[in-house]
This record gives sequence, structure tokens and C-alpha cells, in this order.
Amino acid sequence: MYKIFWLLVSLVFFLFASCESDFAPKPRGFFRIDVPAKAYSLIDTIPAYQFELPDYTALYPDDESPWEKNWITIDYPQFKGSLHISYKSIDNNLPVYLEDMHTMLMKHLPKASAIQDSLILNPERKVYGLLFSVQGKSVASPLQFYLTDSTRHFVRGALYFNIRPNNDSLKPVINFLRKDVNHFIETLSWKE
Repeated sequence: MYKIFWLLVSLVFFLFASCESDFAPKPRGFFRIDVPAKAYSLIDTIPAYQFELPDYTALYPDDESPWEKNWITIDYPQFKGSLHISYKSIDNNLPVYLEDMHTMLMKHLPKASAIQDSLILNPERKVYGLLFSVQGKSVASPLQFYLTDSTRHFVRGALYFNIRPNNDSLKPVINFLRKDVNHFIETLSWKE
């Protein structure tokens, strides 16, 4: 009985002694995403157009359409993402390509909470188009765009991740890659 009494007294003493300072919860933590420094190189090996590519990417011909020499995949291995670029020559069929672009974009509508578009106008290089930012937690392609000179060339691009989409967690990566997509758009020029 005497041992139990001293054990309880010691326990109470330690409880009171350990609670001298105010309790402060630790802030919520998130995974750290390291992003590489931006550096670009000119890619002029594609027959119909050229652009600047980030040095931390890999460029591949499109696996799904090997016969299309102007279709490419820009792979971001660090982020498990890919920017798929397709190309079509215009022969009085620009409205068909624009409709196809909007049809592909609308497939994301059930998961999207908003779709914002940005107009692209560069008369010096004859590059016109729209950049679409598709917002929503489970959207498969958060960035899509098309570019054209409206007479001969049409390019469509879509960013996809090779993981289950959770764009709340991917937001820092999407914002980082948005700068690369903008750089692609700003440096694209057509070959005649």
C-alpha cells in the first residue's frame, strides 16, 4: 500500500512538473517540392515549327501517332507529367480543328469547377490562340491551349500528369509548369 501511495504521488508530481510551459501546436506541414532552375534550349528539329524547351525535360515523338512528324511529347520526369503537342496543317478547315479543341476541352467539364481562358496574340510571329486553365480538384488536364497562324498551321497542347489527379496538391507544380507552357507559346515560331 505504501508503494502505491508513493507511486501515485510521483505520478501527480511528474504530471504537474511537465506542464510548466504553454502548449503550442506545430504548424501543418506539406511535402517540399524542389523545382529546377529555369533554363531553355532552342528546338528546331521539328519540321513545321520551333520553340524553346526547358533543359530539365525530355522530348519524344508522340507514341500514339508515330507517322505524325510534328507531334511530340515533352516529358517532365521529375513531376510525372507530360505536355502533349499535336499539329495539323490548315487547308480551309480551321473551324473543324477549333471545334475539335473545344470538344476535347469540354470532356473535362464534369470535373471542372471553372475554365479560364487567356487570349494569345503575337502578330510579329503570326501566333494566335487561347490558353485554357481548367480548375478543379480531379481535372485530368489543368492546362490546354491551341495556337495557329490562321492560314497554314494549327498546334494543340495539353498538360497531363501520370498520377491520379489531385490538383490541390499539384498546384505548386501546375504553377511552375504553367511558366514553361507560357514560354513555349512565347517562343513558338512557324517554319515555312
